Amino acid sequence: MSRIKKLLQTLLLMSLMAALPACATDPSAAPADAAVPSPADVAATANDTQTAVSHDSYIVQPGDILFIDVWKEKDLVREVKVRPDGGLNFPLIGDVVAAGKTIQQLKTDIATKLSKYIPDPSVNVAIKEAQGYKIYVIGKVNKPGEFFFNRNVDVIQALSMAGGPNPYAAVNKIKIIRRINGEQKTFIFRYADVEKGKDLEQNIVLQGGDVVVVP
Repeated sequence: MSRIKKLLQTLLLMSLMAALPACATDPSAAPADAAVPSPADVAATANDTQTAVSHDSYIVQPGDILFIDVWKEKDLVREVKVRPDGGLNFPLIGDVVAAGKTIQQLKTDIATKLSKYIPDPSVNVAIKEAQGYKIYVIGKVNKPGEFFFNRNVDVIQALSMAGGPNPYAAVNKIKIIRRINGEQKTFIFRYADVEKGKDLEQNIVLQGGDVVVVP
């Protein structure tokens, strides 16, 4: 039995014992689905890494599906989905905040936490499916709709993907609607100004769920 598998089983047993009432002594009371998946169940995902998209600068979003593996540690291979709260769960280290971090930052965080158990862990994180980074462009553009990205995009790039404003658009009254901590925030984007090289700071990097409205 590998060293990592023994660690996983030990931590699992400790967590199960902590969750049991003080009077519970029957080991059979542990939930059947609490067992750690066998390496065979997760190793099959290794073949998929060739098609996974990896961009160290990509900002992880809720809903993204990530493939995480640790070199030479077959028991630390997982395909995980970033939860709506922005977290994910990984063996040995438990919950990790993923959303809002770049792939490189997430690699570093996981490696730092794993270093308590593994000397100098080499962690790889790849984007399997960038489900969370979805932008909506609506209104007077040539191709309105929703767009998926596996990299960071700004307002100009999103408008370009949507075919650009049509001749009837009020290009200096474009709005970006973003939900932050449950509240909607609105950013104004003046296309004509940016086109002339003015106020370039308004060409912000969009986040997953942003809605670009072209009146």
